[in-house]
Amino acid sequence: MNKLKNEYIIAGLIVISTLGVFLGLRPADSDFPVLTGPYLGQTPPGNEPVLFAPGIIPTGLYTRDFAMTPDGNEIYYCIALANFDYTLVMVSKNINGRWTEPEVAPFSREMKHMILEPAISPDGRKFYFLSNRPDTAAGETEAGDQDIWVMDRQGDRWGEPYNPGPPINTDGAEFFASVTDDGTMYFTRVVRGQRGNKLYRSRLVNGEYTEAELLPEQVNSTANQFNAYIARDESYIILSTGLREDTRGGADYYIVFRNANDEWSDPINLGDKINTEQGSEWSPYISPDGKYFFFMAPRVGEHIKDNMSGITITEMLKLYNSPGSGYPDIYWVDASFIDDLRPDGY
Repeated sequence: MNKLKNEYIIAGLIVISTLGVFLGLRPADSDFPVLTGPYLGQTPPGNEPVLFAPGIIPTGLYTRDFAMTPDGNEIYYCIALANFDYTLVMVSKNINGRWTEPEVAPFSREMKHMILEPAISPDGRKFYFLSNRPDTAAGETEAGDQDIWVMDRQGDRWGEPYNPGPPINTDGAEFFASVTDDGTMYFTRVVRGQRGNKLYRSRLVNGEYTEAELLPEQVNSTANQFNAYIARDESYIILSTGLREDTRGGADYYIVFRNANDEWSDPINLGDKINTEQGSEWSPYISPDGKYFFFMAPRVGEHIKDNMSGITITEMLKLYNSPGSGYPDIYWVDASFIDDLRPDGY
């Protein structure tokens, strides 16, 4: 998780109203639509990014992170409320061919501690997320630093969360897990006493994770990179970083390719279609079938730009509660552009 920015403060009354819908405290204004087919029944995108399921996933709230089960029948994402005082993991499921209305995931309902960045292993057996909840199994009684937590699949649900401990988690901060087909975990770590975020990986050997290794300078090319998605076959990594000459905004998405000799290419900016000058981007994800790139971006839609002259407070609230209002939303785009960026030898 990157540094939180004050520009994402959400008005209190709107937060309370929206939160009531999510938690079932009041009815929604309209019936949830009938959605069937893959990806919430949405029309697949082309080469230009578009909002994913606008009005259903992006709603005007601060929305970030994205994950799916391998069969594509469960979709998870996150929302943040009140300047990150409250964070929630949302879920929608395809049951008997019809998608359910997004609701707060059962493991996210306590709202006492931070919970973000859902990630599901390629085999669908493990669910990872970031939390600062106390590790009661280790004797903790109060919220601590950010750790990666895990849940195991148990039938049609997820089991109780647990902290995997070292060598994944330390007394510093660890977050944004991403896992390859062979179980290797990539994640961000902040070493206590040091500045900046760095990307690490830990190999899974005989069912146990090995000591995490700092990734090379091609991946950790600046003082601060974080929130990386690793390809299932480990052939590339998509990460977020800034401070580079070709960075558009506060932080951009970059891709670094890896070959069979464990050599990494130089980082490549994903370009103007993905990255913008409007803000920072830091939640990359590739769908299990490899077809689509999902990402968080804080873009201002044309419906905002074209409707500000002579606007009333009622109209302002309507725009505020709509996707593309300037808060982060989830976008998707055809992922075939990734191969076009691949340099020779990778």
